[in-house]
Amino acid sequence: MKMAMKDGQILIREADNVQFTIIKSWGKMKWNRASQTLSGPADIELLNKLAGLVNLPPRIEAERKKLNEVMEAVDRERMNPTPVPLIPPPIKVSPFTHQVRGYNMALMTFGLAEPPKQEVGH
Repeated sequence: MKMAMKDGQILIREADNVQFTIIKSWGKMKWNRASQTLSGPADIELLNKLAGLVNLPPRIEAERKKLNEVMEAVDRERMNPTPVPLIPPPIKVSPFTHQVRGYNMALMTFGLAEPPKQEVGH
């Protein structure tokens, strides 16, 4: 199986019948008869499923790891009792705690701020 990532899409060629059937059963990729490729969004769900099926190329595996790290950081932030803005918000009033959490989660999800490094022991 050949795999590439282009413009936020995963492209797969030359999958054997078993791989093709499994990938199609997920409902995340579409078959293009003209180019003989499967294509779908390079999202965390699809990348994790593909990683369970085959070894991903290094660049795609790095993207999968990055997405998983962001998801874990967002989950940690969701439960953070004392959130501090990752980037000072462009507002004059003091936001509520839940607003700071949401602001930080959005910054990480959209790639505007790096997830904070996880402390050792957590």
